[in-house]
Amino acid sequence: MLSAATTPPRLITLILLTGVSVLSLNMFLPSLNNMAADFQVDYALMSLSIAGYLGVTAVLQLIIGPLSDRFGRRPVQLTAVLIFALASAVCAYTDDIWTFLAFRVCQGAIISGWVIALAVVRDTRPPQEAASLIGYISMAMAISPMLGPMLGGLLDASFGWRASFLVYVGLGFALFAICWVDLGETNTNRSDTFAKQLKSYPNLLGSLRFWGYALCMGFSVGTFYCFLAGAPLVATKLYNLSTEVLGFAMGSITAGFMFGSFLSGRFASRHALTTMMIAGRLVACFGLAAGLLAILAGAEHIMWLLGAAICSGIGNGLTTPSASAGALSVRADLAGSASGLAGAMTVATGALLTPLTARLVESEAGAAVLLSIMLATAFAALLAALAVLLSERR
Repeated sequence: MLSAATTPPRLITLILLTGVSVLSLNMFLPSLNNMAADFQVDYALMSLSIAGYLGVTAVLQLIIGPLSDRFGRRPVQLTAVLIFALASAVCAYTDDIWTFLAFRVCQGAIISGWVIALAVVRDTRPPQEAASLIGYISMAMAISPMLGPMLGGLLDASFGWRASFLVYVGLGFALFAICWVDLGETNTNRSDTFAKQLKSYPNLLGSLRFWGYALCMGFSVGTFYCFLAGAPLVATKLYNLSTEVLGFAMGSITAGFMFGSFLSGRFASRHALTTMMIAGRLVACFGLAAGLLAILAGAEHIMWLLGAAICSGIGNGLTTPSASAGALSVRADLAGSASGLAGAMTVATGALLTPLTARLVESEAGAAVLLSIMLATAFAALLAALAVLLSERR
């Protein structure tokens, strides 16, 4: 019989928690067109499997963070992983689009992996060291979203889209076993009651620094969601990519994110959080602007789109670890709540941008439209980072 963990988790466990939470979003994306045809619905309705998922995970993070502060990181994570595995099984076998969408959003319980991993890091590390560790975690777990679309495309071509959801089932139960034996409790200062914990939100929302960190993180990651929503349609209709090649193309933005996260791991502990955030935003904005200008000038090769996406990914890797650490450090005693609230704001941003991007790209099917949306989102994140810098100087 497996023994329950009593010590803090290993780094690999935190990586797996965050990795599977991302994998649940993007592995099946190359199959969206085929899924829409199988369920006999249009692409916009099928995209609700992304937008609805993001909306539910935004709400869940508002609950998961305080729950982990009240009852502990371990029991909340174990429950969430089990829900994810069972919901994935329903998605794999249903033939009804509404049943699929209902249990697809139930898969959102796995977002606890990201919330709790960040809280565990902040439980045991000071701010800049936490940013460095989050950078390394992000770098390692970036393998998941980078390989996810590739694996999903291959599974779809070989076995159909349902194979991706069967893989989710296996990952869910495997992660439950790993958390059982390795995820010891790190919350040594639990709140007295859940109601008291919920009252901490006004304290966080009243902090201008928290808003700056959270909005910077939200809009930075928002460029990633825009790419996920628009790239499948642009790549298939404009560049005629197959699902297998599409999976590899969609991995470009996470390849950039992996490199940017590596840089964060190396330098975040030696530089101010705002320095890393602004550097990342400048890389993203310049890369997206260059790609957009080239396409508007008549460049037709897909590498202009993918190159801009890679720069966006590098910028996100530089920005998000420091923005995350900053948000969790505004009130260190409320790390779980801050993680959940910042995460919810990030996912809510993605939930708004995803259907907007899908609609605009569907009407135009143009790379310039997609890059314009991504550039506007990246620039909004830069403004938020500058606002944090000004607030700290005051």
